[in-house]
Amino acid sequence: MKKRLLFILVAGLFSLAGCSRSDQPAEDSNGKTEIVTTTSFLTDLAETIGGEHVAVTGLMGPGVDPHYYQPSTSDIIAMGEAEVVIYNGLSLEARFTEIFEHLGERDVLTLKAADGITDSSVLHETEEGDARAVDPHIWFSVSRWKQVAQYVAEELSSHDPEHAEHYQENAEAYIKELEELSAYIEERVAEVPESSRYLVTAHDAFQYFGEEFNFKVVGLQGLNTKTEAGTGDISQMADFIVDRDIRAVFVESSVSPRSIEALIEATASREHELQNAGALYSDALGSPEDNTDSYTAMFKANIDTIVDGLTKAE
Repeated sequence: MKKRLLFILVAGLFSLAGCSRSDQPAEDSNGKTEIVTTTSFLTDLAETIGGEHVAVTGLMGPGVDPHYYQPSTSDIIAMGEAEVVIYNGLSLEARFTEIFEHLGERDVLTLKAADGITDSSVLHETEEGDARAVDPHIWFSVSRWKQVAQYVAEELSSHDPEHAEHYQENAEAYIKELEELSAYIEERVAEVPESSRYLVTAHDAFQYFGEEFNFKVVGLQGLNTKTEAGTGDISQMADFIVDRDIRAVFVESSVSPRSIEALIEATASREHELQNAGALYSDALGSPEDNTDSYTAMFKANIDTIVDGLTKAE
């Protein structure tokens, strides 16, 4: 019943958006393609690829957790009025499912960023089993993000062929920037001995990073942030940390620090010194004030925090 009511509500709001859109056509925004994005990573990507020929509305700002995010009425109307909607997929925006289904029935180009990579390159939970959940945090693989950038550029070019050359040029420049970012990350990672490359965080958002840059990544809460780690999880993790003499852990900008604080206390009770080595950006970009409101700036801030934290804790 709840699903049916939501379906009716979304349909009604899209009907309202349709009326608004016909009253105020896209040409009113100086001929720019109107794009709505879900996560802040995708907002940055769309603005970078689209440049002066797009007007981007991002639904989730700095520090917003997409696992929890409930779309508002204004969000639904904005998506219904857009020409293009870009979302991550892989169940990251779980509360948008009904909306995305309706967008497919309307004259809105709906792009799933995960379609830019192959199915075989999608990671899953680390536990064994047939029902392992997919890992949606594809932005933490620079190589995969390059593929997503090219995919978005190709789709925008098809949608707006008049400016296709512009989109492709922006994509080429951005991919070069990502290659430079990857080289910077590798250079900094080399400062950490392989035996010390353990990244312990609140939730399991960094597996793509770990695979690409040779880190063992361990999260207390699994792939999403819907439930906090229990005392058993914290106790097991504390044993893991003590056994491997790990000296630094990290909190996340969009996740409560409570579980990490409890973990530090649990290791202290085992007479093991564990430091909170700083906050990482996981499910959202940072703010302009922190100079972490772009993908490359965010990633550089993260790798600096990780490497500095691990090397100083040695």
